Amino acid sequence: MSSIALFYSIFIEEKEIREQLAAASGFSVVQDTEIINEVCQKHGISQDKVERALYGATSVFNKFTLERERIVAFLKESMAEHLKNTGVIYSGSISLLVPAQVSHVLRVGLFDKTSSRIKRAMAEGLTEKNAIKLIKKNDAGAAGWAEFLYKKVANDPELYDIVVQAGVGNPTSIVQLIMENYHKPAILESETSRQAVDDMALGARVELALVEKGYATEVKSSKGKITLLVNKSVYNFTKLADSLTAIANDVSGVQSVEVATGKDYHVSIYRSQEFSLPPKVLLVDDEQEFVQTLSDRLNTRNYGSYPVFDGEQALELLDSELPDVMVLDLKMPGMSGVEVLRKTKEAYPGIEIIILTGHGSEEDKKICMELGAYAYIHKPVDITELTKIIDEANGKVAAAKIAHI
Repeated sequence: MSSIALFYSIFIEEKEIREQLAAASGFSVVQDTEIINEVCQKHGISQDKVERALYGATSVFNKFTLERERIVAFLKESMAEHLKNTGVIYSGSISLLVPAQVSHVLRVGLFDKTSSRIKRAMAEGLTEKNAIKLIKKNDAGAAGWAEFLYKKVANDPELYDIVVQAGVGNPTSIVQLIMENYHKPAILESETSRQAVDDMALGARVELALVEKGYATEVKSSKGKITLLVNKSVYNFTKLADSLTAIANDVSGVQSVEVATGKDYHVSIYRSQEFSLPPKVLLVDDEQEFVQTLSDRLNTRNYGSYPVFDGEQALELLDSELPDVMVLDLKMPGMSGVEVLRKTKEAYPGIEIIILTGHGSEEDKKICMELGAYAYIHKPVDITELTKIIDEANGKVAAAKIAHI
């Protein structure tokens, strides 16, 4: 017996198709929510973080935290365990985690024209405006997910064994087409396809071991043999290869490790093996050259910093990103630093805010401290002094998180 992986865009009658497919095949259904819950419970990760890894844009701080790579490794590990079973329909974004080498799973992509999906959404009671908004959000998430995993668009035929355009038939005819393809000899379980599941699981464990040390590189796994692909222009490649090999060799089940070069593969190497999550620091200042230079200097000191250039950008970013510390200029065109401080503390009191200004007065300082600023310092500031204050503020954030847990 084999299985089916069903990836789809919304408003294509996906629920009806999934239910009819389950009835026709007699298979059980595993959806995103089940895998998400497993990862949350096993690894103590909040649901919103796992959902963001599946559906959201990659965080601006991700190159420092590697959080998405870590969560995806957990998801792959969980999926590999499920793939040991047969007679299952994997439905949703998790279906893209099934590698082509697991050939006993029929990978199906369900898509349709945006205009047709809008009509279906409106038939379900949504306004045209809300339908367009939901479809755009869903498609953006799917595009980001496929790009992150494979550097491909979500409807690329290479990601599937069969691509179905929902507009060409009703759910019954679509299910019939899927079942016809499912019954082809190529979708039979074999020793090779079962081995591919074991390879997937081992590859996920190696990816996680590397991420925990601060490295994000592509991992290929085959019968205990691990190949790590990195950019050949990396400084001191030999030292890097030795480090990666040592980490991978410590993973149970790894028999050999090869580190290969490839121009399309990149690895994060600026941190040492003693990797720890850096403070996430949002810099808000309208002096673009200053704030960009400050960001670069913080990054070289293992702080995960990201600059924005006005208060509106800062508050917009906070809708999707939560830094640990904000370094905020006081005098900016448009929304003032005081207003950004007030709104941030009202909505996200756990973010510690350091005011860094060249024009503030004692009255400004009093107002800012009353609004909850962690510190109030003047430009120019010595980078050592600033990082010391950031560390102190981040320590307060970390202590609060531990107390909450």
